[in-house]
Amino acid sequence: MDDSAAEPGAIPGNYTQASTQGKDGWFGHPKQLARLFTTEMWERFGYYGMRALLTLYLAQHFLFDDTTTASIYGGFTALVYLTPLIGGLIADRYLGSKRSVKFGAILMALGYFTLCFGGEAAKPYATIDGQRYEVTVEGKGEAQRQFVTDDGQKLQIKGNDDKTVSLLGADGTEVRKVDAGNFKASGERSSFYTMLLLIGLSMVTIGNGFFKPNISTMVGSLYDQGDQRRDAGFTIFYMGINLGSLLSQLACPFLADAYGWWAGFGLAAIGMLASWALIQFDGGRLDGYGERPADATSSRDWLIYGGALLAVPVVWFLFSNLMGYVKPEAGSGILGYIATLPIMGKLLFGTFLIGVPAILFWSYLKGSKVEFQMMIAAMVLIIFNVVFWTLFEQAGSSLTLFADRNTDLSVFGWFSISAGQTQFFNAFFIVALAPVFSILWNAMAKRGIEPGIPIKFGIGLMGVGFGFLFLVWGSQFAGDDFKVGLWWLAGLYLIHSIAELCISPVGLSMITKLSIARIVGMMMGVWFLSISVAQYVAGVVAQVASVETVGGQVTNLKVSLNTYVDVFTTIGWISVGIGVLLMLIAYPLKRLMHGVK
Repeated sequence: MDDSAAEPGAIPGNYTQASTQGKDGWFGHPKQLARLFTTEMWERFGYYGMRALLTLYLAQHFLFDDTTTASIYGGFTALVYLTPLIGGLIADRYLGSKRSVKFGAILMALGYFTLCFGGEAAKPYATIDGQRYEVTVEGKGEAQRQFVTDDGQKLQIKGNDDKTVSLLGADGTEVRKVDAGNFKASGERSSFYTMLLLIGLSMVTIGNGFFKPNISTMVGSLYDQGDQRRDAGFTIFYMGINLGSLLSQLACPFLADAYGWWAGFGLAAIGMLASWALIQFDGGRLDGYGERPADATSSRDWLIYGGALLAVPVVWFLFSNLMGYVKPEAGSGILGYIATLPIMGKLLFGTFLIGVPAILFWSYLKGSKVEFQMMIAAMVLIIFNVVFWTLFEQAGSSLTLFADRNTDLSVFGWFSISAGQTQFFNAFFIVALAPVFSILWNAMAKRGIEPGIPIKFGIGLMGVGFGFLFLVWGSQFAGDDFKVGLWWLAGLYLIHSIAELCISPVGLSMITKLSIARIVGMMMGVWFLSISVAQYVAGVVAQVASVETVGGQVTNLKVSLNTYVDVFTTIGWISVGIGVLLMLIAYPLKRLMHGVK
């Protein structure tokens, strides 16, 4: 091993970085943190505003079934976290963090604007015993009903507890009963607007790859090696992420409900443009931070930008392939499951399973013994990170659909919020609790009693499990309408937010401290790669919670509630158990970290 390797966690030597000494001017932190905080806030405003709408947009506007909706959503969020692996590498070697952030912001804004063009809503239809019937929808909200016309007779569609479907006459009597599996609902949608949807998601995916790892790397560059304020700085930075999401998850769904989906996505695009402007017109405040590597020139910039645009149809193809995925037959085993994975699944799992050992092998050859051991600790924690985000990211898929179908969205009887707006609970609790945790970590560090990173991760894993179990407990108090009170869902998000603060900002800081300096950008990408794998698996978990829908609405709320409760119970206890396991191995991991806290 090469004992001449740079000190772990230091800023790569080929970047031009300004010294942070004597430049503290923002709540005890480098003043540049304020601009990066605001830049990330507006970028997250755009992303989370779009995310609050996406699942409902797929299910209610395009009328995709739950399986396809979860598949697209999981695949999109997976790629959003996969592309930073490449974006971090490009910044490290060619563009520098600042240029990468600006280009990514422009591409994401274009993607959000593209999502504004969704065309007319898909027209619902049902296939009953192999024959297609047009579906008409009457009423809104809880009063909404779906009908098919058979031999001139208008029949209401009603799902049963045993998952069969009854077709009811005008007097409410059952005219026809359809066996489970012989009733399939879908929607007739425009192939052109479906293509635009996937193009928009592709642009957001690629733009995020340039933006996400590099804004975090710039924050890490504000602090000298060994600066005790780093964790607190990342926690403050993380609060900016959630401040942006808090605002957008209220505003974007409101505009979508009031004026149409285009208005919600349009507001997300405006937020993204604000993020770009803060970096583009920084007035020299970020000079010396995130600059191009000293040995790189601008000759390849446009080649990189052009390559990114050419990647849009490639990502579009991955989404298209994902939509055509057919589950393997029962009993095919793990090999059968892997063989039938869509291309995106093979890409994600292959990249992770090959990339992690490859980086460790490189670290063994090129780094010192201490650096290698620290990289092992980082990779172990990254693997546990996959479990956390798999469960946490049910927020945008199964939990949003649960809010839409099985949650009473009334706020003290004064007014009601939309299902998309329930995601704001997480952001609200993060904004409220992030300063508390920042103060808590600093106070505990001064007294020498701050929990180590593995312990914080273990707490986070147990917390996300307890959040689901809390909601399951609340489900027993559901009313005759099979809807759970809004505050049980809010309680889940409170517990999940506390768990998130134990992992996400701490994890970002961990990567900058444990990574070998020469590949800190790539390791930041690996961190997001682990979240990418988790997002894909989260989509698979959400598919398990799929229920029958017609015209975007479930046919039986009791079946829906029971399905969600079963899935949430299982993943809740699994997460608690894995958190306990991490607690048990925390001490050996601490030794491998060689004093990094």
